[in-house]
Amino acid sequence: MSHPLRAMVQEAFAPLGVLARATEQFQPRDGQTEMALAVADVVSHGGSLVVEAGTGVGKTFAYLVPALLSGERVLLSTATKALQDQLFARDLPRLVQALNLPVRLALLKGRSSYLCTHRMELARRDTTMPDRHTVHLLSRVETWSLSTRTGDLAELPGLDERSPLIPLITSNRENCLGSQCPKFKTCHVNAARREALAADVVVINHHLFFADMAVRETGMAELLPSVRVVIFDEAHQLNETGVNFLGHQLGTAQLLDVTRDILATGLQLARGLADWQGVCSGLERAARELRLIGGKRPGAVKLRWTEDAPEGIHPGAWAQSLQDVGAACVQALQALDTVSEIAPDFMRLHDRVAEIAKRVDAFLNPCAPDAVRWMDVSASQMRLMEAPLDIAQTVRDRLMRQGSATAADDPLAEDAPWQDDEEAFNALEPHVAQPPEDARSRSWIFTSATLGDDPRLRWFTEPCGLESAQVLRVGSPFDYPAQAALYVPRDIVRPNDPAHSAQVAALAADAVRRLGGRTLVLTTTLRALRAIGDVMKQQLEGSGIEVLVQGEWPKRHLMDRFREGAKPGEGGCVLVASATFWEGFDVPGDALQLVVIDKLPFPPPNDPLVEARSKRLEAQGRSPFNDYFVPEAVVALKQGAGRLIRCETDQGVLVLCDNRLVTTGYGRRLIAALPPMRQLNTANELAQAIEVLHQDAITKAATTTF
Repeated sequence: MSHPLRAMVQEAFAPLGVLARATEQFQPRDGQTEMALAVADVVSHGGSLVVEAGTGVGKTFAYLVPALLSGERVLLSTATKALQDQLFARDLPRLVQALNLPVRLALLKGRSSYLCTHRMELARRDTTMPDRHTVHLLSRVETWSLSTRTGDLAELPGLDERSPLIPLITSNRENCLGSQCPKFKTCHVNAARREALAADVVVINHHLFFADMAVRETGMAELLPSVRVVIFDEAHQLNETGVNFLGHQLGTAQLLDVTRDILATGLQLARGLADWQGVCSGLERAARELRLIGGKRPGAVKLRWTEDAPEGIHPGAWAQSLQDVGAACVQALQALDTVSEIAPDFMRLHDRVAEIAKRVDAFLNPCAPDAVRWMDVSASQMRLMEAPLDIAQTVRDRLMRQGSATAADDPLAEDAPWQDDEEAFNALEPHVAQPPEDARSRSWIFTSATLGDDPRLRWFTEPCGLESAQVLRVGSPFDYPAQAALYVPRDIVRPNDPAHSAQVAALAADAVRRLGGRTLVLTTTLRALRAIGDVMKQQLEGSGIEVLVQGEWPKRHLMDRFREGAKPGEGGCVLVASATFWEGFDVPGDALQLVVIDKLPFPPPNDPLVEARSKRLEAQGRSPFNDYFVPEAVVALKQGAGRLIRCETDQGVLVLCDNRLVTTGYGRRLIAALPPMRQLNTANELAQAIEVLHQDAITKAATTTF
C-alpha cells in the first residue's frame, strides 16, 4: 500500500504541481522525482538510503521536499559552512514558502563560527596583539557586536577566515567557561543551540556532527533526541571528516596556546599568587623541544609511526621529550590548583592542561588496534595523530544500532553550558520533543554527486559501514555529448617527469589566449600549483588576462573575482587552484568554459593512512590499487570535472593532462566513470572546439550589447 507521503511528493514534483506553480524556474526531471520518491519511502518506513545524484539532478530539492512534507524533525548535515548558509538562507526558505509549511528552521555551526563576547573583551585588554591591522579589525568586530543577533562571524564582510583575530574572539571546547562565564546569559553559542532544540529542521555540518560523536566517548551525545530523519549531503566527505575527529591528536600549537592563556590569565587575575612566568616557560620549553626533536623541515610532511617513535626519531629521546611535556603539565596543574577558586577561568585552564596530560600518556602507550598513528610536522609546529582507518564500526555501533533513543543522545548537548544552569535548562523544556519510540524507525539519507564507480557504490558504503543500505544511482540530465568535450594530450610527458608542470602550463596558457580567459586549472599538489601558476603568469604577461593563483588571496575573493569573468574593456581571467577548489566551486554560465586538470588525483601512496588502508586490503586478499587507489581517483576526478557543466546551457571543454588515461586499462575505467563527453583526439580538434566557444561568447556579448 502506498504511503501518503509518497503521493504528496509525487504531486509536488508533477508538471503542474506545487513546485511548478510556486516558481517559474522549476522544470520536472525524471531523475529528481525518482530520487525524491526513494527518499519519501525511506522517510516513511525507516532505514538507510545512499543516493548518487549526478550534477543537475536537483538533489537538494529531491531530499528536502519529502523531508519537509513528512512533518518529522530533521537533522541536515552538509560539508561546509558556506553550503550550510546556502541551505539555510536560500533553499530551505524557498521550499518552506512554496509548500506553505509552518516549519521552524535553525542553523548551527561550531563554536569557532560565533563571536564570544567574553573573549572579545579579554582581547581588547591583550597587549600582545599581532599588528595594527588586527587591532583595527577588533574595533570593527566590537562595533558589529552591538547590532548582531546571531553572532555568526559569516555576517561580517571582510573578515578572512584565516585571520589571527578569530581564535582570540571565539571560544572552543577547551576555553569555554560554561555557566560560569560572565556573558553566559547572552552567549551566541547558547542562543544558537536553544534555537536548534526548538526547531523542526536543524542545519549543521559534518565537522560539527563528528565532533559531537567524538565527545560521546566522555558521555556526550550524537543526535537530537527527537530526530527521525537524518540527511547527509555531500556525503562523499563523511569518511575522511569522521576519521579526523574519531581519533585523537596532540599539537605543539595547542601547547603554546594554553601556555599563552595561562600566562595572560594568571597575570591578569592572580598576579603574584604563583610563578606564572616559570610555569609557562617550562611548558613552552617542553613544547618547543618536542617540535625540535622532529628535525628541520622546509615544508609540511607526514612521518610514519608504526614503532615506538615516528620514523627517523630515536625512541628513547622521543619518549623523554613526551615525558617532559607531561611533567610540565603536572607543574602547571599544581599552580592552577592553588588559584582554582579565584575565577572560573582557572578551572577551565586546569581541565585543558589535564586533557593534554591525558593525551601525552596515550601517545606514550601503543596505538589502538585498527587505528594508525603518524606525525604531521612543519617548519613551525608538530601534531601527533592517531585515527581509525574508517568510520564503519562507529557508524554500525553508534548510528545504526537498534533500541530507544534517550535524551542523552543529543549532539547539541555537547559541552552544553545550560546543563549547569537549572533556570536556563528549564526554559528549554517546553520545546524539547520526546524521543522516537524505536531507533529503527529513524531514516538515514546519504547523497552526493560522486560516490564511486560501481553499482553498489562500495567506495562509499564500505568505509561508512553502510553495506546493507539501499543504493540508488541517478544520472545527470545534461546532454554531455552536446555540451562538453574531453581532450587528453597524447604527447605530454608522464606526470612524474620534471617537465610535466611546464608542459601543462604551456598548453593551458595557449588555450587561455584563444578563449580569452574563462579557465580553471586544477592541480593535485601545491608544488604543481606554484609551478604552473608561475609559468602561466610569465606566458600571459601583457595579454590582458589576469592569472589568479590560490593562496595569493582569500578563497572568497578568488571565487568572486573569477565569477565576474571579463571586466569591461579588459581581458578575462584564469584561476590556478588545488585542494578545496576541486569541489563546491560553482560557476554556471560563460565565466567558466575550460577546465584543465594536471594529472590523475591518486592518493599519495606514502601517506600513513593510505598505507595502512592498503595493507588492510592486502591482508584481505584484495588489490589496494583496484579497490582503493582507482576508486579514490574516480571520485576526485569526477568532482574536478564536475566544475565544468553546471546547468543545461553551459558549454565547455575538459582537458586531462595525463596520457595514462589512454594508455592503461585503469585509465579507460576512469574515463568511463566520467560523464559521456564527446572526445577530442588531436591538438587541432582542441583548438577548433575552443574557437567555437570563443566565437559563441563574442556573439552573445554583441547580442547583449545590442
